[in-house]
Parts: sequence; C-alpha cells; structure tokens
Amino acid sequence: MSTPPAEAAEHRADLFRRHVEPELEVLLRVARTLTGSWAEAEDLTQETLVRAWRALDRFDGAHPRAWLLTILRHTQVNMNRRRRPDPVEDIGILPGARPAFGAAADPSPEEQIVLQILPDDLERAIHSLDPKFQTVLVLVDVNGLTYAEVSELLGVPLGTVMSRLSRARQRVRAHLHAAASHEGSLR
Repeated sequence: MSTPPAEAAEHRADLFRRHVEPELEVLLRVARTLTGSWAEAEDLTQETLVRAWRALDRFDGAHPRAWLLTILRHTQVNMNRRRRPDPVEDIGILPGARPAFGAAADPSPEEQIVLQILPDDLERAIHSLDPKFQTVLVLVDVNGLTYAEVSELLGVPLGTVMSRLSRARQRVRAHLHAAASHEGSLR
C-alpha cells in the first residue's frame, strides 16, 4: 500500500525542515568561500537545495551537514563544467580585476565590510596566502567547519586539511609578526 501524495509531500517537507534548514547558513557561507561572490554563492546554494529536496527520500538522516556539503561540492563542479567564458565589455565588473596604470578601483560592498571588520595587516596576511591555504583557513576559522567537513567538501584527505590549516596559520602569524616589526621600526 503506497502513501497518499499529500502525506508523502508533508513527510518530505518535514525532513527538509529537520535536516536541511538548520544548515542553510553554513551552506551559504561555504558557497561564498568557494565561489568568491555572494551572487554565485546564492545560486550555488539554491541549486544545492533543489538537489537535496529531490534526494531527501534516499537520505538516511545521518550527518546532514556532510550530506549537504557533498551535494554542494558536486553541484559546484557541475555548474563550473557548464559555465562558458563570457566576453566582457567592462573588465571592471570582474572579481579581482585590476585597473590599468595604477588607477584606484572602488571596493565592492563586500570588500568595504571586510575592510571595516578586519585590520589591514590581517587582511593582507590572509590575502597573501596561496588559495588552497586561504580556502582551508576561511572554511575552518571563519565559517567554523570541522576538519572532516572541509576534507569532504574539498575532496582532500583529512591530513591535508590539517597540514594546510597549520601552514596557513603559521604564514599568517609570520606575516603579522613581520608587519608589526616593520611598524615598530618606523616609529
């Protein structure tokens, strides 16, 4: 005997509320870290939620965050695979684009907030990191993911996450120490 469609839909909605909704903030933060843009992070998160909704019947209820982060990672890979380069008339709208001949670029709203929150030296220290170290540092220390979650999300061994995080923290400390020493020598 099968479940009536109305009951099945209500059961699925209940599963979504219990397992998926509590993880929305983490999904969005991780998507932002992976994409580098809030707009792309929202698109990635939305597509992840659609895929999670479709797969809820097959989810066993164990470890919803790991399950959702895996869907997020696979969704990002698929979205990047489909993406084709678009010609751009105004290079200034691209993230990370540098103006020609030293012209000052206006910071984005996100960059303005980060500039207000993070001291300049810390921001420079984080941005000086190689992307693989920077990503792990932000996912663990800013977004609060566990080593296992980062390992699953990035598809790298747990030991790799731990060593990248250790090296990232060490390089940030060294950068901050050098900046402080330089600041002290100027006085």
